[in-house]
Amino acid sequence: MASGGGGIARARLAEERKAWRKNHPHGFVAKPETLPDGSVNLMLWRCIIPGKEGTDWEGGYFPLTMQFTEDYPNSPPSCKFPSGFFHINVYDSGAVCLSILSSGWKPSITVKQILMGIQELFDDPNPMSAAQNLSYELYKKNMPEYRKCVRQQAKKYPSAL
Repeated sequence: MASGGGGIARARLAEERKAWRKNHPHGFVAKPETLPDGSVNLMLWRCIIPGKEGTDWEGGYFPLTMQFTEDYPNSPPSCKFPSGFFHINVYDSGAVCLSILSSGWKPSITVKQILMGIQELFDDPNPMSAAQNLSYELYKKNMPEYRKCVRQQAKKYPSAL
């Protein structure tokens, strides 16, 4: 099925999965999709990123999918929240706009580093790289309303299960 290059992506992802199982940050979930026949699709990971304590994101467990290509780790995975996710650096489609997932990508970056980088972005967005107009406008002009929207969204994703 896959050409010779695809084995590299899967081997790396199998290693990532092992490393994650041994040691991952509290509250985070990252696991390859299990197919109906019980086999595992290493190219698509279902993840949960918790909101950091002490921020407006606290209490939320935000679902994210990571889609890898056969070119991984030479190219980054695409990372997506559900469409309509409220964040300056998330497109309406749910795609995450983060430098380490584009121009700043290096093959040495791990799944754990990506997820922690996205968590960091929650409370420390990059308005210079706005992907979404509504959250950007509120962030710039009406911080109390912006923070209220973030807290409402955290309530929409109350658990890691």
